[in-house]
Amino acid sequence: MRLSRGVPRLLGYCALAGLLVAGVVAPVALGAGVLSNQVADSVNGISAALVNSEQPLVTTVADRDGNPIATLYDQYRLPVTANQISPAMKAAIISIEDRRFYDEGGVDVKGMVRAALHDSSGGSTQGGSTITQQYVKNYLINVVDRNNRADQLADQADTIARKLREAKIAVQLGQTVSKDDILSGYLNVVEFTGNVYGVGAAAHAYFGTTPDKLTVPQAALLAGMVNNPSLYNPYTHPEQATQRRNVVIDAMVSTRTLTPADGAAAKAAPLGVLPDGPDVPSSTCLGSTPDAGFLCQYAESYLIQSGFTADQLETGGYLIRTTMDPLVSRAVKQAVEANVPTTQDGVANTFAVVRPGQNSHEVLAMVANRNYGTDPAKGETSTNIVAAPSNVFGAGSSFKIFTSAAALETGKAGLETLLPNQAGECFTQPGANQYTPQYCVENDGVNYPNPISLRDGLATSPNVAFVNLEQRVGMPAVLDMARRLGLRTSLNTNDAGAKPDPSSPNPQYSEPQSQYFQNKLSFTLGNSPVSPLEMANVSATLMSGGTWCQPDPILSVTDRNGHDVAVKQPPCEQVVPPGLANTLLNGLSQDTISGTSAAAAAAAGWHHADFGKTGTTQQSESVAFIGGVDDYAVSSMVFADGPHPAEICPGTPVHLGSCGRGAFGGTVAAPPYFAAMSQVLGGRPDTAIPAADPTYLRARS
Repeated sequence: MRLSRGVPRLLGYCALAGLLVAGVVAPVALGAGVLSNQVADSVNGISAALVNSEQPLVTTVADRDGNPIATLYDQYRLPVTANQISPAMKAAIISIEDRRFYDEGGVDVKGMVRAALHDSSGGSTQGGSTITQQYVKNYLINVVDRNNRADQLADQADTIARKLREAKIAVQLGQTVSKDDILSGYLNVVEFTGNVYGVGAAAHAYFGTTPDKLTVPQAALLAGMVNNPSLYNPYTHPEQATQRRNVVIDAMVSTRTLTPADGAAAKAAPLGVLPDGPDVPSSTCLGSTPDAGFLCQYAESYLIQSGFTADQLETGGYLIRTTMDPLVSRAVKQAVEANVPTTQDGVANTFAVVRPGQNSHEVLAMVANRNYGTDPAKGETSTNIVAAPSNVFGAGSSFKIFTSAAALETGKAGLETLLPNQAGECFTQPGANQYTPQYCVENDGVNYPNPISLRDGLATSPNVAFVNLEQRVGMPAVLDMARRLGLRTSLNTNDAGAKPDPSSPNPQYSEPQSQYFQNKLSFTLGNSPVSPLEMANVSATLMSGGTWCQPDPILSVTDRNGHDVAVKQPPCEQVVPPGLANTLLNGLSQDTISGTSAAAAAAAGWHHADFGKTGTTQQSESVAFIGGVDDYAVSSMVFADGPHPAEICPGTPVHLGSCGRGAFGGTVAAPPYFAAMSQVLGGRPDTAIPAADPTYLRARS
C-alpha cells in the first residue's frame, strides 16, 4: 500500500512526541533512538550558548561630551526587558503564535501531534512549535550561527533531527527561564525586515516609538511580520501587511485579549508606519554628522589596530567616547567650508586639531570641506583624507621644520646661525654619480637677505637656505627627524601615498618615502605625500616638549554592561629634548607677525601668540599652514583632490584655475586657521610661546 506524503511527517512528530513524553534529558528509542543519540551530545552546549551568548547590539560612537555621532552594527537591535513591552504587543504575539504559551512547557506536545495530523490530511501545514521553540530557532540563526551560513541552513532544515534538538533545548529553557523572560527574549531576537531585529528596533524603525507604547494596530502589524518579514513588509507589500495584521487582531479577539468592538476599530485603523520608510540609522561611520565622519572612521581603525575586531565593534554594544571636541569641530568645519565649499570641484581643505600632552595627544577635530560619504556629487569621499597620506602633492615648505630640528640636534646650525642664501643655487644630490643631474633651486622672491638667520628663514621661508642646510645636515638625519616628530605613516608609504609595491621597477612606487628620499634634497621643500593629521601631530610633539604620542581619538570604551574596556596604545616617546622643541617653537613664532602669513593674520584681526609654518608646492597644487596656539596643534591643508589636478587659485571661493602665482599657504591655508581658532579661543588669555634654550641658539659643529 502506498503511503501518503503526510505519513512520514506524522510518524516523525509522533516519534518526537514520544521521546519528549518519555524524557527529554535521556532520549529513548521509539524508533528514533539512534537519531536522538546523534544530537544528544550537542544539546547541552548549544543550550548554554543560547542562555549565555551575547546578542549582537548596536555600538554607539560619541563625542567627548557623550553626544552620539554614529552607530556601528551588524544587526540593528535595541533590547528591552519584559516590563518595557506593551501588553498589546505581548497579547498579539501570543495570540498569533502560541496561545498556550503560559500553560505549556517548552514544547507543546499536543500541538505538535495536532500539526502532524493536520499536515498528513493534506491541509495547509501547521508548525506546531511554541514561542520557546521559535526563540531557540531564531537565537540559533540570528545569534549563535549568524556568521555560518551552513549552520544557519541546518537550523532551518525540515528534519526530525533539527526539531528534536530544538525541542530539547526548549524544554531545558522552560525549566530554567521564566515565561516573561522567554517572551521578551524571543521579541528581542526575532528579525523583522532587513537589519531590524527585535521589538525595540522595530518600534523605533516603523512607528518612531518605544515598545512600551505600541498600540494594538501597531503591535498586531509587528506580530504578523515575524511569520514572513519580507512578505508582510508594510512598505513593499502594504496590502499583505494589512491582511496579516488583521488576522492577528482577529486572533486577539478569539483569545479574548481584545473585545470585538476594539478589534473592529483596530482593523479600521491605517497601518500608521513612518511615511518615508523605516527609520534605521546608518550602520557605519558613513552616517556620521558632517563634522565627525573622518574622526569616527579614524577611531574605528584605531580600535582595530589596538586589538578589537570589526565584528566586535559591530556587535558588542559598546559606548565609544571619542576625544572629539564638538565646539572645536564645529568651528573648524564652518571655517573650511567658508574657505572651500563642500562641492567645490577639485579642491579639498582638510583641518586637524590635536591637543598636546606628555601622556597622550588627543584628536579634537578631523574635518574637511568634503564629508565622509559615498556620493562625490555631494562633495563626499569614502577615503579618510584627513588621516591618510591623501595630500599627494605635499605640504610644501612646512617640511623645513624637520630640516631645522635636525640641524639644531646635530649642531649644524642654531636659531641665530646665518645660512648662505643666494637667489638660486644648484646642489649635488647625496649619493650622486657622474650621470646624476644637479638639483637646482631658486628662492620665490628677490628680497631675501644673504646670509639669513635660521630664525628669519623660518618666518620668510627661502628655499635655497634650507636646501643648503639640509645638505649639510644629511638626509638620514632629516628623514629620521621627520619620522620621530610624527610622520610615522606617511614615510611608510611610497611617493604616490600608497603601500610600496616591491614588484614595481620604479623606486618611486617600490620604495617607502623613508628610503626613496635618502638621496633627494627636494624633501625639505615638501613635495611628498603626507597625512594632514600627522602634520598636526608634529606640532603637538613640539608643543609637548618633544614628546611624541600617537594621535589618540579614544577617550573611553565601555561595554554593554557599563564596564570599562582597556584600549592598548603605543607608549609615548621623548623624541627630542624639551630645549630643542621649545627653541624651534620660538623660532616659528614670527610667521603670523612678520612672516608668510602675517598679512592674512592682520586681515583676520588675529592677535594671539602662536607659532606656524606655511607651505606651498611648486605648482600651487597644495598649500599648508602648520602651527599651534594655546593648547591646540593644527594642520590646515588645501590641495587638489580631483582627477584633473591643477593650480589652486585664491578667491571666494578658492578654486582650480590658471592664475599666475596661484595660492600660497599664508593666503589660502592660514585663513581657516585664523577663523576657526579665533572662535575657539574667544577672549581667553594668551599662552606664551616658550623661550629659546641658549644651547640651540648657535651652531655647535
